[in-house]
Amino acid sequence: MPTPERSPQPGLDPRGLAAGIAGYAWWGLLPLYFPLLAPAGPLEITAHRIVWSLLACVGLLAVLGRLHQLTALLRDRQVTARLALAATLLCANWVVFVLAVVTGHVVDGALGYYINPLITVVLAVVVLGERLRRAQWIAVTFGAAGVLVIAIGYGAFPWISLILALSFGGYGLVKKQVGARVPALPGLAVETMVLAPAAALFLVVLAVTGHGSFGQPGAADMPATGLALLLIAAGIVTSVPLVLFASAARRLPLAMVGLLQYLTPTMQFLTGVLIYREQMDAGRWAGFALVWMALVALTWDGLRMGHRRRRG
Repeated sequence: MPTPERSPQPGLDPRGLAAGIAGYAWWGLLPLYFPLLAPAGPLEITAHRIVWSLLACVGLLAVLGRLHQLTALLRDRQVTARLALAATLLCANWVVFVLAVVTGHVVDGALGYYINPLITVVLAVVVLGERLRRAQWIAVTFGAAGVLVIAIGYGAFPWISLILALSFGGYGLVKKQVGARVPALPGLAVETMVLAPAAALFLVVLAVTGHGSFGQPGAADMPATGLALLLIAAGIVTSVPLVLFASAARRLPLAMVGLLQYLTPTMQFLTGVLIYREQMDAGRWAGFALVWMALVALTWDGLRMGHRRRRG
C-alpha cells in the first residue's frame, strides 16, 4: 500500500482551484441532463456513461500522443488495484445519483453531496494528517448539525444521501493517495476500463432482450437518433468533470477539495427546488440554513487567509 502524501496547507495551486470549481459546477448541472435520457433507467445510463467515457478518454489520449501513459499505468499493478477500487466506488456513486435524479429525489442527492465534504474533511484529518483551522472546524460542526436536522426530518433512513457521500468520499481519498503518480486523463481511462466489460455486457443483454433504450425513441417525442446521441454524449458529460476533479485532487489539500464540493449540492438543491419543485418542509429548510451558515463561515475563513497570504 502506498504511503499517502501530505499536501501542504498554505498556498493553493490556482490551476487546481480553477479545476475544482469548474468540475463541481459541471456536476451541479447534471440533474438537468439525465432526465433527457428517459426511458433509459439508472443502470443503463450508468453503463453508457462507462463505455462512452472509456472511448472518449482513449481517443483523447491517442490524439494527444499520451497512450504510453495509459499503458504505463496498466503495468503498475499496485496503482491499477487502487484505481480498480476507485472505479468500484465511482460506479456505485453514479448508479445511486442517477437513481436519485430520475426518481425525483434531486434534493436528497444534494444532501448526499453536502454530507460528502464532511466525510472528506474527516478523512483528511484522520488518514492524511491534514490540519484544519478553528474556523474550518466551526464550519464543519454547523454543516454536520444541518445534515442531522435534515436527516431527522426524513423520518426514514436517508440511504441515497449516505451512499452518495460515502462512495464519493472514498473515491476522493483513493484518488488523493495515487494522485501524485496518476495523471488525470489516463487515470480515468483505467477506471472506466475496469468497469467497461461488465457495462458492455449489460448493454448487449439489454439489446438482445429488447429492453435497451439505445436506438429507441426517447420521451417527449424525441427521435431515436436524438436519444442515441444523448447517450453517447454521456461519455463526454461524465469525463470532463472527473478529469477536472482528478486534477484538483492532485494539486489541492484534500480538506480544500472537500470544502469546494459544497458548490455541487448547492446547484443541485436549487435545481430540485426551483425547477423540479420538490417539496421542502420546515425541517429541511432549517437544516439547509445551518449548512449555509457553514458555507458563510468557510468563505469568510478563506478570504481572511487569502488576505494574510497577500500581506505576507
